[in-house]
Amino acid sequence: MTSPVRLALLGCGTVGSEVVRLLHEQSADLAARIGAPLEIAGIAVRRHGRDRGDLPVDPALFTTDPLALIKSDDVDVVVEMVGGIEPARTWLVEALRAGKSVVTANKALLAEDGGALHDAAAEGGADLYYEASVAGAIPLLRPLRESLHGDRINRVTGIVNGTTNFILSAMDASGAGFAEALEEATELGYAEADPTADVEGFDAAAKAAILASLAFHTRVGAADVYREGITEVTAADMASAKAMGCTIKLLCIAARGTDPQGRETVSVRVHPAMIPLSHPLASVGDAFNAVFVEAEAAGQLMFYGRGAGGAPTASAVLGDVVAVARNRLAGARAASESAYADLSVRPMGEALTRYHISLDVADRPGVLASVAGVFARHDVSIATVRQGSAEAGSGRGEDADLVIVTHVAPDAALAATVRELRGLDTVRSVTSVLRVEGGV
Repeated sequence: MTSPVRLALLGCGTVGSEVVRLLHEQSADLAARIGAPLEIAGIAVRRHGRDRGDLPVDPALFTTDPLALIKSDDVDVVVEMVGGIEPARTWLVEALRAGKSVVTANKALLAEDGGALHDAAAEGGADLYYEASVAGAIPLLRPLRESLHGDRINRVTGIVNGTTNFILSAMDASGAGFAEALEEATELGYAEADPTADVEGFDAAAKAAILASLAFHTRVGAADVYREGITEVTAADMASAKAMGCTIKLLCIAARGTDPQGRETVSVRVHPAMIPLSHPLASVGDAFNAVFVEAEAAGQLMFYGRGAGGAPTASAVLGDVVAVARNRLAGARAASESAYADLSVRPMGEALTRYHISLDVADRPGVLASVAGVFARHDVSIATVRQGSAEAGSGRGEDADLVIVTHVAPDAALAATVRELRGLDTVRSVTSVLRVEGGV
């Protein structure tokens, strides 16, 4: 065995504590896999004195000065599990420029300014690994940037947020509304006290940016991702999806395409969508994650598993630690960032998709023709129409429910269609608009 590889851990919360436990419990195996033992040089925390239970670590290793720990000559690898943009960005850029490899689970920082980290890694000749930033323990990012590096990926579709998947799965199974399902998710610990980042799609959008960057060899940031959350999904939407043989999932979708001038582009979006029950992602329930990759040579691949939680995320962190430690001992480094394609990100309006539109309309002759005329004016083709009378006791008088599913069209044309429908005298209200994916 050679000299130990010394780790600076930034953060000792849910994930950091599990990393410490696994380092202790699996120390012999990890040393055998690497060729040298792993040792903790220090652990940066916000404050001393917090009760950390029976965590197997010397209390003297805790410090409230992360920058001094990072700059220490006694540190080889920095493992960041704090999250957020600053001061994490400052810490990691400092470490990478000094030639210290970095392992991070910080999806927000990678999506906001991953380019700065990659540039610092290139400047310092250090490794930057971040498997734990997307889909927890699921081996996903390394296959994208290594195993499939010889292939051409055309599309990545995924369920990458366990909280929203639990909520939508509960709504589908029980017929509950969004508020009820969110309350259940909170009680079970799947949702944070403030669930905004999850239910409004911010978490999934950050992960979508990371996936698109790797899949398409292009720097994609969070600002490039179109985002919608699930707060407007209703029990009625779920019932309508079931009637079509579908379910509703919050999807991240990254796909190659071409712009009107024929130049290759990518589109990246996060939004709830109906998918057929026959689609592999439809059966992904509870708080699980799954990502469906479509490549030219490899075909269709799916990665599935626990997408969050202390132990699963710590597993991914340690996998990266082993990789960077082995590289360090070998005097090598991993392949640098691959952003050679530098494709432009297509605006959402140019993305090709389909809509499921529910309308409350006046129940009289000519209404369907006037509605169909709106679609025709925007060059949107109608795939199916389903009409029914208003529910008894609804107080809506001579109204009817009209459900229309379109063929594929540019999202801008579909959105313009919905805007015009809202202004028709015969349309009482547009009660629901959902996108449809997966060949329904």
